[in-house]
Amino acid sequence: MSARFTHRTVLVTGAGSGLGRGIARAFATEGARVVVSGRGAAALNETVALIEAAGGTAAAVTADVSRAEEVRALVARTVETFGGLDVAVNNAGIFRGGHAAADFPLDDWQALLDVNVTGVLHALQAEVAHMRAHGGGAIVNISSNLGAHVRVPGVFGYQVSKAAVSALTRAAARDHIADGVRINAVSPGAAESTMSLHPGETEAEREVRMKDQSPLGRISSAAEVAAAVLYLASEDAGSVVGADLVIDGGVSA
Repeated sequence: MSARFTHRTVLVTGAGSGLGRGIARAFATEGARVVVSGRGAAALNETVALIEAAGGTAAAVTADVSRAEEVRALVARTVETFGGLDVAVNNAGIFRGGHAAADFPLDDWQALLDVNVTGVLHALQAEVAHMRAHGGGAIVNISSNLGAHVRVPGVFGYQVSKAAVSALTRAAARDHIADGVRINAVSPGAAESTMSLHPGETEAEREVRMKDQSPLGRISSAAEVAAAVLYLASEDAGSVVGADLVIDGGVSA
């Protein structure tokens, strides 16, 4: 076990599966006390069990990031449970696709904005409120290579929401570095998550598809994305402010 985050408390939203679970486990492996959050208690408890089985420390708190009051309560529970909040990873997000801009269902549009954009803002506001009153901290927002970095047909709403996260990150970083809060983003491409699977596609079929679609010839592993997040959250990145680190195997290069 590395000691890079020993005695640090880390909050990870959307941590019931996929990249969020991988990021939470990576922080725990490096000594952090981790609060994992999401809407499904059973999945969060599985993440906690995996962390504890590996010798780490974690707690689960359910919250819907689209509801500001639930996010404020989440941060309060985190502080109550482990005595503070040093690092936050705003990973919770949803995907809606399959339509061009002119045909995009307004219900899907609103859902994407509520979770992917306003949800990040809710989390950021609650996290910064605590951090700037307690000596600062680090926040990493999980965006996407789709949006600010590359566009593909048929993914209109998701791309707009994630481009907004990239812009939100840069603007907030300038606003709050004077408060001692470093804010950055990681923008994964296709990665070790069900979100990168096409409808009805198997992992083996995705592997074949990515040989053609990615210059690297494969998806990114959850560990590779987590490594980028931990770097931005660590003292090694002490002068990195407002960065948007793309992890996509060269797709947007």
